[in-house]
Amino acid sequence: MTDSPSDADLVAATRSGDSSAFEELVRRYQPRLFATARRYARREDEVEDVVQEIFLKAYSKLGTWRGDAPFEHWLMRLAVRTCYDFLRGHQRNREQTVTETAPEETDWLERHAAAPEGASDAAAAARILVSQVLEQMSPANRLIITLLELEERSVKEISDLTGWSISLVKVRAFRARAEMRRLIVRMARDKFL
Repeated sequence: MTDSPSDADLVAATRSGDSSAFEELVRRYQPRLFATARRYARREDEVEDVVQEIFLKAYSKLGTWRGDAPFEHWLMRLAVRTCYDFLRGHQRNREQTVTETAPEETDWLERHAAAPEGASDAAAAARILVSQVLEQMSPANRLIITLLELEERSVKEISDLTGWSISLVKVRAFRARAEMRRLIVRMARDKFL
């Protein structure tokens, strides 16, 4: 039984013109890239577009992978930056909408404050609320919250993925949390006005 080739072997074969080697890299990393892209894009067709863009960039930039770090780290850094580009483009083209939520969604804050032990009953409403808040955030802030809170990455990991300094990551995390608080307060205020 033969061992499967390493990522480095597949990259070298791809650089030599073996397209089947890149297909193997796609098979290996496609599930992880789809999971990552789904944190940034809402519709499945957007997710597919983002993943395709990641693989196109990866193929065209394979020569920049030096091999001193795992291929997966290089690819995920490329993925995060591509997702960030998607968010920035999506932010420019997004229509500003008035928050329209169903009663079961908007009542989540009120029920959670009144009975925190019953909050698990409203988990679906909480996910919808978080999704709505993230949708309204600026791209940089959404990226930071997604990486830090949803993906539970460390500040150092975020710095490595984005190319930002550790202090810039901390500042952006602080600002992102402040924006998130403002949005939640506004949503709660709009509900009662």
